[in-house]
Amino acid sequence: MNISAIFQEYPELAIFLTLALGFWIGNFKFGKFSLGVVTSTLLAGVLVGQMRIEISPHVKSVFFLMFLFAVGYSVGPQFFNGLKKDGLQLVMLGVLLCVFCLLTVFGVSKLLGFNTGQAAGLLAGACTISAVLGVATDAIKNLVLPPEQTSAFLAAMPVAYAVTYIYGTAGSAWVLSKLGPKILGINLPEECAKLERDMGGAAQTTGMSVYTRFVARAYTVTESGLAGRTVQEFERQFANERLFIQRVRHNGHIVEAQPEMVLEKGAVVALLGRRETMLQHAAAFGPEVEDRELLEFPGEILDAVITNGAVAGQTIQELAAAEQGRVARGVFLRKLIRIGQEMPFTPGTKVQRGDVLQIAGPKSEVERAAGWLGYADRATEKTDMLFMGLGVALGGLIGTLTVRIGGVPLSLSSSGGALIAGLVCGWLRSVNRTFGRIPAPALWIFNNVGLNTFIAVVGINAGPTFINGLKESGPKLLLAGGLVTTVPFVLALLFGKYVLKMNPAILLGACAGGRTTTAALGAIEEAAKSKIPALGYTVPYAVGNVLLITWGVIIVLLMK
Repeated sequence: MNISAIFQEYPELAIFLTLALGFWIGNFKFGKFSLGVVTSTLLAGVLVGQMRIEISPHVKSVFFLMFLFAVGYSVGPQFFNGLKKDGLQLVMLGVLLCVFCLLTVFGVSKLLGFNTGQAAGLLAGACTISAVLGVATDAIKNLVLPPEQTSAFLAAMPVAYAVTYIYGTAGSAWVLSKLGPKILGINLPEECAKLERDMGGAAQTTGMSVYTRFVARAYTVTESGLAGRTVQEFERQFANERLFIQRVRHNGHIVEAQPEMVLEKGAVVALLGRRETMLQHAAAFGPEVEDRELLEFPGEILDAVITNGAVAGQTIQELAAAEQGRVARGVFLRKLIRIGQEMPFTPGTKVQRGDVLQIAGPKSEVERAAGWLGYADRATEKTDMLFMGLGVALGGLIGTLTVRIGGVPLSLSSSGGALIAGLVCGWLRSVNRTFGRIPAPALWIFNNVGLNTFIAVVGINAGPTFINGLKESGPKLLLAGGLVTTVPFVLALLFGKYVLKMNPAILLGACAGGRTTTAALGAIEEAAKSKIPALGYTVPYAVGNVLLITWGVIIVLLMK
C-alpha cells in the first residue's frame, strides 16, 4: 500500500492527521515548557508534507477567516472600552509595545538581509502572533512580483516562524517575570500586596476549591440577640460585612423576610453571608439550630454579563451598595471574567461593559441582580450563524476594497476585514445580548480549530522546502528572534515606568497583554504570588490582537 499516494489523492485526510499529531505533541511538557499546539501543528504539517501533498489554498482561507472573526468577537468589548478615559493609559502602552515590535522586526530584518517572507515569519514567531502568517500571505500575493519570488517568500515564512516561536514564548515569560522586575527595580510580590491593600483588601483567588465561602445558617432569635429589631436595622448594622436575613420561621410558619419585619423572640432566621463573618459575629445572633426546611430555598449560580451603561465603571463595592444595597441584596460575587480570563478582584475593582460576573445567592435575588447588571448568560448550544456568517461576509467584502496611496495599492484584505467585523460584532453583542450569541465551546472551535487547520495547511504546503530553508537561515533567525522578543519589552517597561508612571505590577501584566502571550502572564503571576498583574492584561491584549495581526500587512509593505 502506497501511503503517500493515498494522502495525495485524499488531502483532507492529511489535514486531520496533522491536527491529531499537532494537538497530541502540543500537550507534552518538558518541565514548565511546551511547544504549544500551534507550533506542534506546524511541525506536524511539515512532516506530513514530505509526502508532497497539494491542498487548495481556499481551505486555509476559510478556516483563517473563522479564526480572525472569533478573535475580534472575543476582544471587541474590551477593545472599544479601552478607548475610553479610564483605559487610555493601557491602550497607549499596548500601542507603543506593538509599534516597538514592528520597528524591531523591520530593523533586524534589514540588518540581517532577510527577505519579505522571512520578516513576516519573524514577526509571527518572535511576537507569538500566528495569525500574521495568514495576513502576510494575502499581502504578499497582492504584490506585483514574479511567481517564483512570491513562492520563495511564502516558503520562507513558516521556517522563520517555527525557528523563532519557541523563544518568543519561553523568552517572553522569562523577560517579564525574571528580568522585568529588575529593570523596574521592584520586589514584585511586595508591590502586588501593596496594591491589593490600596484596592480595599486581598484579591480573591481563582480556581476550583472544595471550600464553600458563602453559606446559609439558621439562628434562634433571643432577647440578647436579634429580638425587637427589624430586618432592615440588622442588615444596615452589617452592611460592610454583607449579612442578610432571607427567611423567617415564626409560630411554625416560614415567610420571606421583609425590610420592616420585626424579629420576635423565639423566631428562627435564615442568615446569608460569608462563612468567616458568621463565625466572627455568631454570639450576636443567638443559638444556631438545624432547620432544614427553613434553609431549603432555591439558590442559583449565574453568569451575568454587564451591558448596563450605568453599571460599567463602578467598583464592586459601589455595586454592592447600589440603592442602599437593595439591588444586590443577598447576592455574592464568585468570579470576575474578562475576555475569557478570570480576574482577581477586590472591593475597589472597577467592572467594565462585557465583563462576566458569576453571582450566587437565592434564585429570586440572583435573577433580579442579573437583570440590573445586564444579561443572564445561560448555557446554550446554539450559535447565531446568521450573525456570524453575515459578519464574516460583509467584513471580508469591505476588506477587499483597495485604496491607492502614491500609486501603491492598499487594502485590509479579506482577513483584515474579518478581524474588524469580529471586533464590531463582539462589541454589538456586549451592548445588546439579544442576538449574536456564540457559546464558549463554539468559540473555542472557531479559535483553535480555525487557526490550527490554517497552520496545518501552511505546514503541509511548506514541507518540501522547509528543511533547506532551515539549514540556510537557522542561526540568523535564532539571533533575530531573541532580539525581537526582548528589545520591545525592555523599551515598553522603561516607557511605562518613566513616562506613563504606571504601577509596576500592572505594567508587567500590560506588557504580557500587549504581546498577547498568556504564558508570560502566568509566569508573572507565579513570580508575584498574586493575580494582580492580570488587571493590566486585558486592554493591551485586545489592542495587541488587532495591531500585531495588522502588522502582517505593514511589514510586507515596509520590506517591499
